[in-house]
Amino acid sequence: MAERLKISVYNIIEASVKSDWRGRWFDIFMMVLIITNVIAVVLETVPSLGAAYEAQFNAFDIFSVIIFTTEYLLRLWVCTENQLEGYGHPIAGRLKYMVTPMALIDFVAIAPFYLAMFISVDLRFMRVFRLLRLLKLTRYSPAIETFAAVIASQKRALGAALLVMIIMLVFASSIVYLFEKDTQTETFASIPHAMWWGLATLTTVGYGDVTPITPYGRIFGAFIMILGVGMFALPAGILTSGFTRELRKRDFVITWRLVAAVPLFANLDALKISEISSQLHPKMVPPRFAIVKRGEFADSMYFIVSGEVEVDLHPTPKILSSGDFFGEIALMKDCERTATITTLTECQLLSLEAHDFHRLLNAHPELRAPIEKKMQLRVEELEASGQTH
Repeated sequence: MAERLKISVYNIIEASVKSDWRGRWFDIFMMVLIITNVIAVVLETVPSLGAAYEAQFNAFDIFSVIIFTTEYLLRLWVCTENQLEGYGHPIAGRLKYMVTPMALIDFVAIAPFYLAMFISVDLRFMRVFRLLRLLKLTRYSPAIETFAAVIASQKRALGAALLVMIIMLVFASSIVYLFEKDTQTETFASIPHAMWWGLATLTTVGYGDVTPITPYGRIFGAFIMILGVGMFALPAGILTSGFTRELRKRDFVITWRLVAAVPLFANLDALKISEISSQLHPKMVPPRFAIVKRGEFADSMYFIVSGEVEVDLHPTPKILSSGDFFGEIALMKDCERTATITTLTECQLLSLEAHDFHRLLNAHPELRAPIEKKMQLRVEELEASGQTH
């Protein structure tokens, strides 16, 4: 019983793929709680609001700490289910988990509250540290997770760009120091002093508090301004390229997993599944939605990854579920749709367009036989119900 409960809790709060609806709602609840905490900390600094609602703010903070503490302890309890990361040992595994970046963020989010109970400090100062709870969004937000993956994959390119910018900063500061040191003895007293001007100019911020006044200094400053535009566009280009690559990779991985889960493709090797995944397009469809209608022009067929659909056969409708496919009759026979198919639940589908369908059968003839067999059975069902053209 306890082991089943542990696995269930793990699937809700720790599993990387939230197949359980409770896991998805848990993530949403935690994200809302974290964002609300940050809003509360910000509003507390407004004197009129902080004084008028001090009790409510304190109560909400205690409630949040209870939730975050419970979450942290639950994660420590269930982390041993993650054998792949080496957390299987009941003691060593948990100690290893406690020093992971995400576990440290969870700990830091609640530590200031308990620290204030044992150490005499200015509570107003400790309240600021509650903003660290914002870091917990990295666990629940796919966007932030993607950003972290981009930074990790592009760290060499970003490091090279940073090195070039540091070299340019030292170079610009050294040259402008030589031009301005005699006329502005305090502002450009040394190269480190000149670096403030160099940083403001290279970043194109241009505060204007420190400016060259000699002719050579101004000419050089104009050159550095133009150079700065290009230099600081370099990291943006690197990040854009990284985001594009990361999103394509994730889309491919998701589609590959969905394709591999379809029984029709289960016996294909990884290379063939990769080829097919580039032709199939994931699609989420809400309940009670007519995916295809009888008499319509056929432009694609569909594979059901999850959910159920209803085929309007008479007198008894037919239910198709995960692993089934439909829409192949109209494509194989080049005719109009022979039935209306409506979703009973939210469905995750893979759609295959008509031209890709024929290309797929030509490239993988081993798929033709099972599709034709299924099509023949369905044609016989249609004939039996009197719904053929």
